[in-house]
Amino acid sequence: MDFVKPTLDYTTLLPLFVVFGAGCLGVVVEAFLPRERRHLSQVALALVALVGALGVSIWVGTDLTKVGDGAARGILTAGETLVVDGPTVYLWALVLVFAIGGVLLFAERRLEGGVSAFAGQAAALPGTEAEREASTKGLDHTEVYPLLMFAVTGMMLFPTANDLLTMFVALEVLSLPLYLLCGLARRRRLLSQEAALKYFLLGAFSSGFFLYGAALVYGYAGSMQFAQINEAVRNDTDNQALLLIGMGLLAVGLLFKVGAAPFQAWTPDVYQGAPTAVTAFMSACTKVAAFGALLRLFYVAFGSDRWSWQPMLWVVAILTMVVGSVLAIVQSDVKRMLAYSSVAHTGFILTGVLGVQAAGDLGDGQVTSLQAVLFYLTTYGFSMIGAFAIVTLVRDSGGEATSFARWQGLGRQAPLVSALFGFFLLSMAGIPLTAGFIGKWAVFAVALDAGAWPVVLVAIGASIASVFFYVRLIRVMFFSDGASPVADGQSASVTTPSVLTSATIGVCAAATLVLGVVPGPVLDLAAHAGQFIR
Repeated sequence: MDFVKPTLDYTTLLPLFVVFGAGCLGVVVEAFLPRERRHLSQVALALVALVGALGVSIWVGTDLTKVGDGAARGILTAGETLVVDGPTVYLWALVLVFAIGGVLLFAERRLEGGVSAFAGQAAALPGTEAEREASTKGLDHTEVYPLLMFAVTGMMLFPTANDLLTMFVALEVLSLPLYLLCGLARRRRLLSQEAALKYFLLGAFSSGFFLYGAALVYGYAGSMQFAQINEAVRNDTDNQALLLIGMGLLAVGLLFKVGAAPFQAWTPDVYQGAPTAVTAFMSACTKVAAFGALLRLFYVAFGSDRWSWQPMLWVVAILTMVVGSVLAIVQSDVKRMLAYSSVAHTGFILTGVLGVQAAGDLGDGQVTSLQAVLFYLTTYGFSMIGAFAIVTLVRDSGGEATSFARWQGLGRQAPLVSALFGFFLLSMAGIPLTAGFIGKWAVFAVALDAGAWPVVLVAIGASIASVFFYVRLIRVMFFSDGASPVADGQSASVTTPSVLTSATIGVCAAATLVLGVVPGPVLDLAAHAGQFIR
């Protein structure tokens, strides 16, 4: 076989190169710039790169060419290992918007008295003299910004991958920086390091499952490329066992990243232990990237074998919604409650994945499954980043106060912040006039049209159950006594943030409101993205 040199469409892939280049430049800044000038330089570099990449992504999206007779528009490049189509550009834009919010939360320094929420010296053991000395000097790790940029590069590459090997590389590129970021909390260092270790070990296992599944699918189809795999599935090649086992193992790797049951065990521990700014960034961006990859894998590579993987996703979606909703009810920590809420939302999004893929199957004007999932990811990301941003504001003498008991009476003490947090919770619950209601309506509708009514019934029941634990926290804030029933009797208070965190919360709240009242433009934008190139 003759080797054919792959060609890269640098113009189309420019958003990826901008983000990756900024990450590399951030490493150079860390090496050569004086410590006192690094923070401002890194924040400015990250923001400029992300905003620039977002602008270039929009330009790339308007310049995509139509492929075939369907609704797909896009370009295959790098030897057909990468594909930039409408859904890819939409996912890029989502990741970049949420990453901008993440950078703003990373850059917040007022809440910790002039330093960031990240450790002064990660190599120092918790409680040692070296750690105290680093804290006294006000040191912090500005390396978090290059790490964030490398993670965003992997997140953008993940849904762009058009073969299993490239998808695995993207999975590792996005995961490794997150493992490090989760262990860099300034306070509660042991809890943060435990979260990072759990995430790393379980993530390594899930990567192994993915890689072994890729090997089995390659043995079945004789190719790593999605189009060739789909062709082999369509022609009903022998060794169906290889296909089914490989498909299942690939699903394990991706379902772990989205936090679906029974692979959700890492979620509450990591969400609680990681710095809250990292939790906010990770909860939104990782979910967007991982669902983009999952959709491309199952809709493109295994689209012709829908009857094999759809029952599996039925079971996973039901189990995820039940586990997330039931376990969220018994939580007494805000971050753990939001973590299990994230698990339940994964089940709701999987409900949308079960829907009908093409507009032609539904009729004109109907919502497709891809359109519904993209819209839900949009609403979910804004709500989660806004909610975790507010969590960073509620503090006591020990730092962030995440126990429900510390939040008693917060509504009377800080009515605006509490009202905004309650608004984000109501959106997650799917209350009308919020973005969450439209998102749930969209995914439930496409699942019903595809005949997945048992999953929708469970989803409705899980949504009703979720109202309980969301409203319970609202009741704690607004209708409980201000004195917390804890050992020291101290209740938390809301710390005034800088304009960075305030802007993040304001944008997220506005987006959640607008998407709930006027969802049409974003739904149309998701529909305009078209379908995946097959």
